[in-house]
Amino acid sequence: MRKTLLALLLLAAGGVAQAAVQLKEGHPDRYTVVKGDTLWDISGKFLSKPWKWPEIWQVNPQIQNPHLIYPGDVLSLTYIDGQPRLMLNRGESRGTIKLSPRVRSTPIAEAIPTIPLDKINAFLLSNRIVDSDADFSNAPYVVAGDQESVISGAGDRAYARGNALSEEGSYGIFRQAKVYRDPETNEVLGIDAMDVGSSNVTAKEGDIATLNLTRTTQEVRPGDRLFPTEERAITSTFMPSEPSTPIKGIIIDVPRGVTQIGKYDVVTIDKGTRDGLAEGNVLAIYKLGETVRDRVTEEMVKIPDERSGLVMIFRTYNRLSYGLVLSATRSLEVNDRVLNP
Repeated sequence: MRKTLLALLLLAAGGVAQAAVQLKEGHPDRYTVVKGDTLWDISGKFLSKPWKWPEIWQVNPQIQNPHLIYPGDVLSLTYIDGQPRLMLNRGESRGTIKLSPRVRSTPIAEAIPTIPLDKINAFLLSNRIVDSDADFSNAPYVVAGDQESVISGAGDRAYARGNALSEEGSYGIFRQAKVYRDPETNEVLGIDAMDVGSSNVTAKEGDIATLNLTRTTQEVRPGDRLFPTEERAITSTFMPSEPSTPIKGIIIDVPRGVTQIGKYDVVTIDKGTRDGLAEGNVLAIYKLGETVRDRVTEEMVKIPDERSGLVMIFRTYNRLSYGLVLSATRSLEVNDRVLNP
């Protein structure tokens, strides 16, 4: 009788725990990490809501860097005090450390990333949001190319003007693109700074600096603006999480210029750090319902918005953020809503 009662209690505790974190039906009890996995993929093997991962992650203080997961590591699902927990057992391989001359990555070993980094590397390296038009207007600018050339490219010399330029600085070269505004208040949320190239200052006299153009994505022109190289670590292992505050935003742009948004597309969200968003936050995407005519009453009726995907924030600014669409059950578009998952 006691054994039966104990078994029932354990089953009840396990059932409550599973209900609390919604373990995925058919989840494995053990999983060996392989190269190419992402934390999001692994979370989805155990949980119906992968962003709940931190709630079942059991940090082992005896393991160095227990938050990092590598190919060959084994994850085991156990119960502690009736609550499901994932335990980490290190594999033998630790991977090869790689350094990049262009990216300062944290960590720099081959730990698995949260999301596929190849989908966002271009945005981590070059895309940039500038807070206001004044920031653009007051930034140093290209005044001329070598021998008064109108356009310049990688390897060329150019000249820039601005008192803020340092004598040995490295600068990104940008051209003003879209101005993002709040659709309700018309407040300027930020300006898309289009990446044109990179440069080093080789000499300076007064407010005129000589530039060596080290990289260009298109022709550098007079009027292009210079901003110091953004020293911002690229975090590849942030945990999926829910925002700490209620979020009600929209997708206001697709930087790659497509009109139909699908899985692994990068989108711009009209919310940022001032709204409580942080890197790793997951948001639900709701497809904007159409407005149709009721054939019976002749009234215009709006169809309810439909939950149609998930997006993870990977870079935040004050009033805007970049996110990667992790799932989409139908084609998404600009103006679709994003809310807490």
